[in-house]
Amino acid sequence: MVDAVSSKRNRPFTVFVEGNIGSGKTTFLNHFAGTNVHLLAEPIEMWRNVDGHNLLDLFYEDKLRWGLTFQTYALLTMLDTHLRPSPLPVKMMERSLYSARYCFVENLFDSGMPACEYVVLDKWFKWITSHLDVGGDLIVYLRTDPEVVYERMRRRARKEETSVPLDYLRKLHVLHEDWLFHKTRFHCPAPVLVLDANRDLVGMEEEYRKSEPRIIFQQQSSKEAEIPSPIILSEGHSM
Repeated sequence: MVDAVSSKRNRPFTVFVEGNIGSGKTTFLNHFAGTNVHLLAEPIEMWRNVDGHNLLDLFYEDKLRWGLTFQTYALLTMLDTHLRPSPLPVKMMERSLYSARYCFVENLFDSGMPACEYVVLDKWFKWITSHLDVGGDLIVYLRTDPEVVYERMRRRARKEETSVPLDYLRKLHVLHEDWLFHKTRFHCPAPVLVLDANRDLVGMEEEYRKSEPRIIFQQQSSKEAEIPSPIILSEGHSM
């Protein structure tokens, strides 16, 4: 089992940037470029080329057929990101093992993934989180309406995402909301800072700046870390 106290002392201040597809996670990471923050983007290029196989494309073409294959590899690549040493005092990750399990794997199961495949992924996740230091100190939740991210996804025209329907984004949205905002489903491994990510680029920059004290200067007391409800820095949209 992981000694949570000693592990936290030995790792950098770790931030998970979470949100739906198209919520602005990469843009959020880029906002901190040039600061004292080690930025680790989601390993999409690794998913696109596994010895010549585009697992991301296969997954979106047939989620139930390729769900176990893709999520197993996603688990491996995300674990590598969690365990990668940081040369800087703050480490920021685009997504985490937790969103992979609580949002994407859960959505697959809700959509018809065979129970035996779901159990295998869940057992891997439980072993990893109980034996390895994959914890975090802050979660930044970029909260968006599904319709907003759907339009952004269409505009960026990533080849693998052309077949992704709005209904898929709505289901992922509900899972993110239940996990990070309402906290009615699954364990939340760190305090949550909620930002309104429905805004345009100028507005998003304003939202991002609000997070800087909690990230760059790590202004988080132990008392704050015990707060069970989200920390909302803007009113955002009613969802």
